[in-house]
Amino acid sequence: MDSSDKTPTGDGLPLCDSSTLQERGKAHCFEVLQYGQPASAFALRFEGQAVAYLNRCAHVPTEMDWQEGEFLDSDKRYIICSIHGAVYDPLSGRCVTGMCGRIGLHKIEVQEREGKVYWYPSRDTKPAFED
Repeated sequence: MDSSDKTPTGDGLPLCDSSTLQERGKAHCFEVLQYGQPASAFALRFEGQAVAYLNRCAHVPTEMDWQEGEFLDSDKRYIICSIHGAVYDPLSGRCVTGMCGRIGLHKIEVQEREGKVYWYPSRDTKPAFED
């Protein structure tokens, strides 16, 4: 099943106001635990949809933004790794071209409601900080 077909359960964790994610603009970065290890993640808006991914290139596990929160190429069409040039589709996280082969980005489920964006932890991706 494609991860976009899954409906997150529970309330989710507040991430940011919906207005923070401007269309094809700067991403909202946040910290998570991936397999129990600290990792960065990001959320951005593309074609009106909020999407989120682990900030880790599929080619070599390194952070991809060329400046904090800047993940899109100069035409604002694709997510691009600033280190290796791997190119990903913003809506699916699928590798479009580059050294990432068929491996895509690790998607983090998000939903918008009542002017807020919420993210949904998974078995492998958990909050970095517990209240």
